Amino acid sequence: MIDTVPTITTHFHFDENATKELEPAIRGEWQGLRDYHLKLMAYQLQLVAGFDELLVLDAVNFTPFEYQVRAARTVLRRFRGRGLLSDEVGLGKTIEAGLVLKEYMLRGMVDRVLILTPPGLVEQWREELAAKFDLTDFITSNDPLFRSQGVHAWEKFPRVIASLATARLAKHRRVITGIPYDMVIVDEAHHLKNRSSASWKLVNKLQKRYILLLTATPVQNRLSELYNLVTVLKPGQLKSPKEFSRQFVVRGDPRLPKNRGVLRALLSDVMVRHTRSQISLKLPPRRAHTVKITLYPEEQALVEHIAALSRRIMANPELAGRHRFGLRMLLREASSSAAATHSTLLKLANASDLAAYQQDLQQLAHEAAAIQRSAKADALRKVLAAQAKAGDPHKKVIVFTQFRATLAMLEEQLQAWGFPYALYHGGLSREAKDRAIRAFQEELPILLSTEAAGEGRNLQFCRVMVNFDLPWNPQRIEQRVGRIHRIGQEQPVDIFNLTARGTIEEFVLDILDRKLNMFELVIGEMEMILGQLADERDFEEIVLDIWAQAPDEEAFARGMDELGEALVKARAEYQRVKAYDEALFGEDFSTE
Repeated sequence: MIDTVPTITTHFHFDENATKELEPAIRGEWQGLRDYHLKLMAYQLQLVAGFDELLVLDAVNFTPFEYQVRAARTVLRRFRGRGLLSDEVGLGKTIEAGLVLKEYMLRGMVDRVLILTPPGLVEQWREELAAKFDLTDFITSNDPLFRSQGVHAWEKFPRVIASLATARLAKHRRVITGIPYDMVIVDEAHHLKNRSSASWKLVNKLQKRYILLLTATPVQNRLSELYNLVTVLKPGQLKSPKEFSRQFVVRGDPRLPKNRGVLRALLSDVMVRHTRSQISLKLPPRRAHTVKITLYPEEQALVEHIAALSRRIMANPELAGRHRFGLRMLLREASSSAAATHSTLLKLANASDLAAYQQDLQQLAHEAAAIQRSAKADALRKVLAAQAKAGDPHKKVIVFTQFRATLAMLEEQLQAWGFPYALYHGGLSREAKDRAIRAFQEELPILLSTEAAGEGRNLQFCRVMVNFDLPWNPQRIEQRVGRIHRIGQEQPVDIFNLTARGTIEEFVLDILDRKLNMFELVIGEMEMILGQLADERDFEEIVLDIWAQAPDEEAFARGMDELGEALVKARAEYQRVKAYDEALFGEDFSTE
């Protein structure tokens, strides 16, 4: 008769004593297979009993700061995996959540995971988990494979990163709320402040063993918002809404707390918060330089022809829906280089439903291939000549582009100019990426890179960045800047933004820099500001709609100016909320 044994799926961290304990099993001295598995289960319980020793610290690709480790340990030990991470912007709430998640996964306590974020952070979460935590099996709700499965994708894939807006759609919500999750993580959790909202109802209804809510501003307008967040974490912790209001809110002022000592004690069971002053975080200044470039006539003609044809295609709602991503990509590429547009033009020309435009698309592809010079590249040469020098550790420059074709073009140019450089892109193996970063740090003055170097790499030994082209998504720009302007940077940082006149890129940079002073913001504040916009769509989508709906450049300029004013108001609202939370919580919830 074969024993029925429990199935254990886990990762064990065996020390010397644990190995000796299992030697009888290796020698076959167990009474039976069942005894062997029971012994394994006992060891697992012993391992899980406490979190004094964190396994995750030996299993990540970076060294977390001590306050981040303390925050993770607090969530694991005191909060039992259900906590509110409320560090001030830029201190690494994502890192703290990742440490908790990875620790649970190493111990076999978490398998099925759902991470909910604003739309603009979905890909950033996937990249951070892969680069820093070796968690490469997460799929996003944007992934074509995920989308091809329809609503059944939520059940099929055990580890999903999705936008909160997507998850709360009725057809998805019905499926998601029936799935038992081991862990749920909600970023920018202040979007759950209203218990009557679809977002709060979804997260509250989820079946979840552990849950982390991340927000630097847990309270925005009234204390009842704090009650709503804590209720998702630990129902009953703050009693009923009526009792909470009676005991902790000053009558007539929903923003003002009373009985702060009692409230602080209750919140300390669920909330961790660090401020920049607590950890003595002070970074050197950051200086942004805009380099406006007039394209060569043939380049300008290509940009204008691409814009005109894209408008014609997008005027057809059916075609616009099917080819929105491709056309958006094409317009972004047009601001980068002629080389970048070539393959996209050919792909669109081969689309059967674009047969009416095939000849025009092929002609534009031919024009792009014929262009042999780049005004932006020539401007880059001047920047590099002034800022990069072999053998000088203070003369290192990272050059960012979004597109591999532009990267290849720049590689040829740097070789022709005689500039030594390292090359970095997403198609390289991990070993090749490590070699490129090491060569850049130790000997080469230039790192030529796609967005991949903005994904989890710390390059604070470099103090100059060139944005050869600019993403329309400001969080992507911020992510690039955060690679060099971070803890450990000792020199002032210079950022050169190359922008082509007459392109969408120029208008995007204008409102971000002129209206918002983006390059003066603390890393992380951009996402907080975008979170205050009434429009929850991805920023790139907002920009594309303004462009597509504008009959001419003047109308587009007006539309972008209105978006800039909305960003100014959003920043003012964020600053108001930030001041309120600082006054409300102070430094009461540090893990020190």
